[in-house]
Amino acid sequence: MSTLNRSFEEAIQVTPQGSNKYSANLRPEWCIGTVPHGGYTTAVIYTLAKTHFTHAHPTQYKTPASPISLQLSFLRRTAAGPATFEVEDVKLGARTSTIHIKLLQESDKNPGKMEIMVAGYITVSPPDAEVGISAVTGWKPYPLPPAGSRADGSVDLPLLGRTGRDGSWMKLNPPFAEFRKAAAQIELFGPAEKRAGMGIDQWARFRPGGDVNGRWTDAAVAYLVDMFPMALDGFDHMSAEAVAREKGGQVEETKAKFWYPTVTLNVDMKKHLPAGGVEWLYSRVVTKVVRDGRTDLEVTVLDADGEVIALSTQVGLVVSASRNVGTRKIQKL
Repeated sequence: MSTLNRSFEEAIQVTPQGSNKYSANLRPEWCIGTVPHGGYTTAVIYTLAKTHFTHAHPTQYKTPASPISLQLSFLRRTAAGPATFEVEDVKLGARTSTIHIKLLQESDKNPGKMEIMVAGYITVSPPDAEVGISAVTGWKPYPLPPAGSRADGSVDLPLLGRTGRDGSWMKLNPPFAEFRKAAAQIELFGPAEKRAGMGIDQWARFRPGGDVNGRWTDAAVAYLVDMFPMALDGFDHMSAEAVAREKGGQVEETKAKFWYPTVTLNVDMKKHLPAGGVEWLYSRVVTKVVRDGRTDLEVTVLDADGEVIALSTQVGLVVSASRNVGTRKIQKL
């Protein structure tokens, strides 16, 4: 195994267990409460797709195929511990192939019975088959991200990393770190002043297991598209205010931790990162409507050159953190 992101690579490892069956261990340090983080789980599924084509279809393509699109439904809350995957080949093609995957774990309500926790479709393609026209659209995030110290308004990332500040940007400490353990796997930087509305800008460095040499890779991007602690902090304040209005109390008295489980997640991988990864990635996270305990999230990931790496949309819920933890015990690995 490569030394790059070693702890992360171990945490997302998938092992063949026979015809179209695989196993993995979902790690507790990548959890939100007792539930494995949705982006982390997506990274495991990303690895599952690559492993499946290497193991089951080694001659399908000249170069290794990797996911270009993931469409996932999180049907039930997963748990740290053993997980089983089942894969169905829906289409095997010359340029793209699509598989249907199921993540199964033991049922909370019916011990000894396996239930489908996550299901979805993944489309893969090998790099040498990715041919055709490319066009520059001129798209940029709007409104533009807060300015850095450079003359063109961009952020001096080396300076930001060394000092924790550059222009309008500063190092952040994500809230509720004990509950949101998966957020401890990144180093996060954001604007000193939050802009109006439910929109978040962030620069992030990957720090799996505290590794200061961590780098963003394609698999790590699958985790990043669901990692936005400061957006969740905004949800926390908004949710606390809603509870206060309903109970007629003060926000300070009713503020509590909430859980924002993913219901569906769609990821469009637009550009491969270098084999050695990159140090910095930027995310623009936007929520348009929060209604009846259901949210939308739109995430755009860019590299330091401003090129789009991935796009993501998801449907999430806003529920009490007690729905996550309760009396549940983390399974031993």
